Amino acid sequence: MRNPFSASTEAETDEGPAPRRRRAAPLSVDAWKQFLSVAKPYWLGEQKKKAWVLLLLLIVLMLVETKLAVMLNDQSGEMTSALAAKEGPRFWKSVRMCLFVLAFAVPVYAFYYYMRDLFANQWRRWLTGRFLDGYLKGRKYYEIGADSGIDNPDQRISEDINTFTGRSINFLLIFLGSIMQLVAFSAVLWSISHLLVGVLAVYATVGTAIALWVFGTPLIHLNFWQLRREADFRFSLMRVRENAESIAFYRGEAQERVHIDSKLDKVIKNFARLIRKQRNLNLFQRTFSQLTLVLPGVILADGVLSGELEVGRAIQAAGAFTAVLGAVGVIVDNFESLSRFVAGIGRLQALSELVLPGVAEEYPDEGKHPRIERHPARHLTLEALTLHPPQSERVLIKELNLVLKPGDALLITGDSGCGKSSLLRAIAGLWHTGSGAIHHPPIEDCFFLPQQPYLQAGTLRSQLIYPSADTGLSDDQLLEILEQVHLPRLAERVGGLDAVEDWEKLLSVGEQQRLAFGRVLVHAPGIVILDEATSALDSANEASLYARLRDSGTTLISIAHRPAVLRHHTHVLHLTGEGAWKVHEADAFAFDAPAAEARAGAGNPNPNPNPNPNPNPIPNPQPARQARKVAAAT
Repeated sequence: MRNPFSASTEAETDEGPAPRRRRAAPLSVDAWKQFLSVAKPYWLGEQKKKAWVLLLLLIVLMLVETKLAVMLNDQSGEMTSALAAKEGPRFWKSVRMCLFVLAFAVPVYAFYYYMRDLFANQWRRWLTGRFLDGYLKGRKYYEIGADSGIDNPDQRISEDINTFTGRSINFLLIFLGSIMQLVAFSAVLWSISHLLVGVLAVYATVGTAIALWVFGTPLIHLNFWQLRREADFRFSLMRVRENAESIAFYRGEAQERVHIDSKLDKVIKNFARLIRKQRNLNLFQRTFSQLTLVLPGVILADGVLSGELEVGRAIQAAGAFTAVLGAVGVIVDNFESLSRFVAGIGRLQALSELVLPGVAEEYPDEGKHPRIERHPARHLTLEALTLHPPQSERVLIKELNLVLKPGDALLITGDSGCGKSSLLRAIAGLWHTGSGAIHHPPIEDCFFLPQQPYLQAGTLRSQLIYPSADTGLSDDQLLEILEQVHLPRLAERVGGLDAVEDWEKLLSVGEQQRLAFGRVLVHAPGIVILDEATSALDSANEASLYARLRDSGTTLISIAHRPAVLRHHTHVLHLTGEGAWKVHEADAFAFDAPAAEARAGAGNPNPNPNPNPNPNPIPNPQPARQARKVAAAT
């Protein structure tokens, strides 16, 4: 049997190989395993009672609907036979029976589809909640963002889960209904013609085999890439909306149009291939189904013409034949939807491996580097810390030993790209690739201020207390904090603390940075990490905010390039490149005077410098065992 991925399709050559973690699977054991991996927790977990009760109700409705369909088919044949025999009472009796059956069949039909969609909606809510829990817990959303193998996780959660639950319920009920239909109408068909049953079995088997063999893999593969390319196209449009002002300043519309057109071109080309394959499948499906209009008549013609079989019985047989063929040919009839469904399962399963408990796997390439150890402690200690970027061999920092006591202030400086922000990511627990250990207070006691603050949609109050959902501070206290960060009239200007605005557009970058400092005063953390968090502020505002943090006794870790901020720090960590580093006393360091670094005497160009004679506890570049003693003592 051929390997479904051994032959490269046109879609592959255009885009490159599929994501490294998971590729679209054929209608096979692999696809079934992927489906079970995502679906099983709902049916066996805390929601299992409700799930099985709803499924049982749907099965009961399907049984009733199937029975009513058989009765209608019988009465249809009865009416035809009565007309052929010109028996009026018999005909009108059959009509009354049909109307009686329809009186039950119509509401059962409507209620069945309502319950089906209600069931799918509840399952979607539960499964989306489960994925969101895993996506947001442990900052998985951040890790996935750095992994090019998982594209558009937002689309997978919002759209693929909706498709998965809706189509899972739909296909489950279709297959269950097909089994019921097969049993019910096969008995009718067998009672009329054994030969017709045999022809039907062969016809359905051959048709299903052709559909799977000829159309299966190409359609699934093309649908997989269509989902990905549509998501990439939407993302390119979303980036234009999110960066509208920057693009407008640059007048970059032409460049953006080229980028968007390239994404759209891939969407259109892949869809063109998809519809060509779909055209061939439609030709086959149409031929497969239309022949059923002829086969029963051909097989039963002799019996009807000889008078051995009533015309009504032949009509019954034709209806039963169509129903049974629909049951056994369900894969052929639904192959287009099945191929899209299986492609979506692969995308959802790949995401579940990263975010869901019990399913998550380690990245295949994470074993190249050991992980940085993290241990609780009273204050921040870096012990023999070596840092690599994720999925890279490059050494950013090598064997860094550092102890940061409460109230200390460390300024990190160095050339662009030397690893300053990367060190902050490691301290914050976002990067793990490397070796050594980080001993730290509870991560909730650390507060990070980036250069570009994040402002969510919501009220001014929610911006100020972010990331908390509520606060014990009164409105007067919050207004006082706005004054302390030099935004005294902001609340009055926008209409109060409960005003809702598009804050990213309303506030300048400098105002956004001051508002972010207000968050620090609201939460009063023990450690504040600033990544060029005052870059848009004038010198007076910058000095005032730094002084306020220093007066509060908060421990500071800063990245900055302005000489003016040096006086607000006690020590300087200078990253000199290629993993090397130096620690200096702040009062002996100068940004623009290399000789001052030599006079400071606190550092060594060697990545593993000699002990520092200064008794201040922050620069502790002693061997790793000395740092271990400090961490153990805490």
